[in-house]
Amino acid sequence: MEPIPVMRESFSEVQDSARTFILKVYMWMTAGLLITAVVSIAPFLLFTESQFMNLVADYIYVFYGLMIFELLIVFGLSYAINKIPAILGLLVFLFYSFLNGVTLSPIFLIYTGSSIFSTFLICSIMFGGTSILGFITKMDLTKFGAFLTMALIGLIASMVVNLFLNSSMMSWIISLIGVILFVGLTAYDTQKIKKMAGGIDAASEDGKKASIMGALTLYLDFINLFLFLLRLLGRRN
Repeated sequence: MEPIPVMRESFSEVQDSARTFILKVYMWMTAGLLITAVVSIAPFLLFTESQFMNLVADYIYVFYGLMIFELLIVFGLSYAINKIPAILGLLVFLFYSFLNGVTLSPIFLIYTGSSIFSTFLICSIMFGGTSILGFITKMDLTKFGAFLTMALIGLIASMVVNLFLNSSMMSWIISLIGVILFVGLTAYDTQKIKKMAGGIDAASEDGKKASIMGALTLYLDFINLFLFLLRLLGRRN
């Protein structure tokens, strides 16, 4: 009769660890989003709109350089996460969130504040609903992984092509596909994180690293969903 309570206790510990892991993922993702939001708004508290517009124009290549640097950070962190301490991985993620706030700040020059806020609310509802769906669905979403990856590559290629074509119709189609794609990726990544949570010790070093990468993944899903929605719904200044 003794093994049954022991098994129950062990199962309870696994559940607690999984819950802690998932909470950490969403906690760090939220922290990253808050940092990005505060940093992106900060220039408009420090400068007038015309001053900030001139600043962006004068240092436009710095902004482009920061965008490239951001990509290197994402790829570098994904590659090096298992070779560095978890605390360093967390600091890199938070630094990336800070940089993203800097590079996203000019959107307030392009779109009205009210449309940015309303788009953010819509994005939050869509992201939250899709993430819940990813948790509760019985369907195995991993089979869509290859398709979603190829679709993402195709989307990036289309965006590069449209830099030269500058087609408003193509831009609208790309934005619509981008919204659909990142809704799908949100559900896919959420289910992947849920499955990961069941087989990892949240308190271990590996568990901490996995929670940081999970937070980065969902953070990127949210930011990209928001930007594509903004291109569709945002009202320009």
